[in-house]
Amino acid sequence: MAAKLILFPVPIGEDTVDACIPPFNREMLNTCHHFIVEDLRTARRNLKRMGYTGEIDSTIFYELNEHTQETEITTYLDPIAEGFNVGLMSEAGLPCIADPGSLITSMAHRQGIEILPLVGPSSIFLALMASGFNGQNFAFNGYPPVGANKLASSLKTIETRIYRDSQTQIFIEAPYRNDKLLAFLASKLMPTTRICVACDLTLPTQFIRTRMARLWLTDPPQLHKRPAIFLLYK
Repeated sequence: MAAKLILFPVPIGEDTVDACIPPFNREMLNTCHHFIVEDLRTARRNLKRMGYTGEIDSTIFYELNEHTQETEITTYLDPIAEGFNVGLMSEAGLPCIADPGSLITSMAHRQGIEILPLVGPSSIFLALMASGFNGQNFAFNGYPPVGANKLASSLKTIETRIYRDSQTQIFIEAPYRNDKLLAFLASKLMPTTRICVACDLTLPTQFIRTRMARLWLTDPPQLHKRPAIFLLYK
């Protein structure tokens, strides 16, 4: 069979491999000895967690992160032309979703390379599933703007979409800013706009709750340094 680019999901939390990663993924993992990853240290650890049986020291890694220039990635898929599968991994969750891997898949399409996306966990979609919000019309906004004025202006636009288009709005934030973001959302959104907070998904400490904005002003959860998704809807 022709070699291909294989997209490998990574567990969101520690010790959740059996719950999140199908056995077929592990079989495919062992067909790869070339991997495109964000960070070498965590990639090696994730491969071991997911049951990779290859020799880590002889496995070839290519880095793709915010420091990588597009000119550096032009040779990353060359092993496929030589008959070797190449695996693409994110730090956690699905590659290419809130992740720089789309640069690689776009390049694969231009080169006519087959792409095999595998099943795995996505905190964005797990949160949307559990939120009670519209799952047919939604927008993932990535990280919110930094700064109170920019964020307030952005929220006005986003809240308009919620009520005009019945569109769920989804955010992530740097974990150390989670508490500040939730407080800002609760105080600036219309009181009846609903906020869902989904935190530590797939972990024993998982927290998922949907409430009107004004109700989050009292007794908010402690989200500091915990991976969280924020969803907004009417």
